Amino acid sequence: MNAPKKLVIASRKSRLAMWQAEHIQSRLQALYPDCAVSILGMTTRGDQILDRTLSKVGGKGLFVKELEQALLDGRADLAVHSIKDVPMDLPEGFLLAAVCERAGAFDALVSNRYARLEEMPAGAVVGTSSLRREAQLRARFPQLTVRPLRGNLQTRLAKLDNGEYDAVILAEAGLARLGLADRIRCVLSPADSLPAAGQGALGIEIAASRIELLEVLNPLNHSLTNACVTAERALARALGGSCQVPLAAYCTEENGLLTLRGLVGHPDGSVLLQASAQAPLAYADALGCAVAKQLADEGAHELIAAVLAEQPDA
Repeated sequence: MNAPKKLVIASRKSRLAMWQAEHIQSRLQALYPDCAVSILGMTTRGDQILDRTLSKVGGKGLFVKELEQALLDGRADLAVHSIKDVPMDLPEGFLLAAVCERAGAFDALVSNRYARLEEMPAGAVVGTSSLRREAQLRARFPQLTVRPLRGNLQTRLAKLDNGEYDAVILAEAGLARLGLADRIRCVLSPADSLPAAGQGALGIEIAASRIELLEVLNPLNHSLTNACVTAERALARALGGSCQVPLAAYCTEENGLLTLRGLVGHPDGSVLLQASAQAPLAYADALGCAVAKQLADEGAHELIAAVLAEQPDA
């Protein structure tokens, strides 16, 4: 393989996105010392629209479209994403070249007053940007008041510190990556808050025409994380999963066997459908489809249709 002379990484400009891009930049520079690796920082539509929840303005694809355009027109060679922000079906002409080793996959409680959700009194206000988190919070802790929370990590923490919320739920991995792990009061177990598909993992996207980059980026691919994320995304894809629907998927591995748990719910917490199954590593995609079918047999498609019909902008 001829090592590239230059690589440009497209990234959102938020602090967390830039940390992720810089992390990949440093790994690539270590792999290819003679390669000049730079970062093209961009502002996406998802970063600009902060007064409405993602589910009402087009979903998480708003965080990647501008980066994909940079890949198409040659301004960038690769784009680094949080996998949970990547739509389940990539647009034609793009592919995920690598899935990096997953960091913490769970949700975390951040609060200046309470150490656990169980300690919070009736009416206490919890902020989250995710229908998935909201549905599980409302189901398990119906006494709490859940309110929308948008903005980057620093903005969300500032709203908490200003007293607008009693607690907020954020991704464990994002807090750790920005050196804010000390803000975490407790990490929520999958039983309390099953994660989003791909949560905690970074993905590297390229234009499908740049096949030569697959070999270049392969050392960054973590096969076990890739298998788990493949199962999670297959489940979400089979159910038409997007941030417009409370949907969770989390896969683990032990002794070559994958265990996948899936959940679909109503945002008000009135319904939570859950299913799980196991399969060997090589059948990650089929495992995702199998758990999706279990959920469908329990009424997931009807629930999803009902949730979408209730949304004003659906």
